[in-house]
Amino acid sequence: MATGLTELLDNFVKSHDNRQLLAFPLAILAVSLIILLVSIINTGSPVNLGMEFQGGTQISVETTDSPAVLKEMYSSYPIMDARQAGSRVIMQFDVMDNEEQQHLETDVTSRYSNVEIRQVGPIYGRDLQIQAIQALFISFIGMCIVVFLLFRSLIPSFAVMLSAFSDITIAVAFMKVAGIELSLGTLAALLMLIGYSVDSDILLTNRVIKRRGMVEEKISRAMHTGITMTTTTLAALVVMYIVSTFSYLVIPSFTQITLLSQISIVLIAGLIADIMNTWLLNTGILRWYVMKPEFRGRYNR
Repeated sequence: MATGLTELLDNFVKSHDNRQLLAFPLAILAVSLIILLVSIINTGSPVNLGMEFQGGTQISVETTDSPAVLKEMYSSYPIMDARQAGSRVIMQFDVMDNEEQQHLETDVTSRYSNVEIRQVGPIYGRDLQIQAIQALFISFIGMCIVVFLLFRSLIPSFAVMLSAFSDITIAVAFMKVAGIELSLGTLAALLMLIGYSVDSDILLTNRVIKRRGMVEEKISRAMHTGITMTTTTLAALVVMYIVSTFSYLVIPSFTQITLLSQISIVLIAGLIADIMNTWLLNTGILRWYVMKPEFRGRYNR
């Protein structure tokens, strides 16, 4: 798989000029930004917030009743979602006052014996929102500083940063379109994605800027290594997604592991975007830079 993808991308890069390489990734980035902008205008947030970030109550019960039945049963409460997780149904409710919260808990525990209740207050949820934004911002700024110190050149460093920014933006837009909520798990996936993205971009930039040889040959060798790394990670993530999401269909005693399922699908979307951004967007910018007349003798030898 990695070899076939490498040959396909290598031939595509060699047969297209730099503007053509940039067109598709920049178009996808623009669409992603529009999706997030529309979401901010309509909801005040670029992505659907999970319970950890907006507050509420999550109740898990072991039952043979379907999620639709439970959603109808508790429709008098501010129920937001009900989903199947193996032999259990997980219900999520919006923020309630103490009296309504007690009535709900009493109602559920009187009907079902195996009940798990988790509650997050709205103030704590808002604090987590701020901390999440700070974590992403600090991680990205720290990455930018390290990349600039590593290459000491504006254009190659900008290309790495743009590629990483595009990976994160596309992954968040995917979460919005797919209805995946921002939870502590998906936030961790976005932070991990910064590291995965920078890894392949630095590999490419380091090979082209600091190694001897013809530019096209250096890009091809970097691509072979980078695609092998990324597809290996993707294979592991696909297996994790399948096991955490669908294993209960094969073994009924298992339950869906929502946290791992969300982390893996966000990383899969981000790494697919990273393949595009590294080997089309970053390559196009980098190839244009090193083939400028004033740099051609320095990097193409």
